[in-house]
Amino acid sequence: MTKLKLSAIPDDKAVKLTVELPAAVYRDLTAYAEIIGRENGQAGPEPIKLIVPMIQRFMATDRVFAKARRLEVLQTSTARPVSERSG
Repeated sequence: MTKLKLSAIPDDKAVKLTVELPAAVYRDLTAYAEIIGRENGQAGPEPIKLIVPMIQRFMATDRVFAKARRLEVLQTSTARPVSERSG
C-alpha cells in the first residue's frame, strides 16, 4: 500500500478553530483519520486535528507558493531604506 502524506499527528496544545466544511470534506477527513489509525495500530486522530497538518503539508510542498515566499522575502529585504540596511 502507498504511504499517506501524513502519519501520526503529534500531540500538541489545543487550539480552538471554527470552520465550516462541506459534509463530503468532513467524511473524507474522518476516513483519512481512520486510515491513519489503522496504519499506526491505534485509534485515529480526531478529524479536526488533521486540518492544520494538511494545510502545513500543502503549503510546504507547493513550489509556486515557496517561490513566491522567497521572492517576497527578497523584495522586502531589498526594499528597506538605505539607512536601515546593514553593511
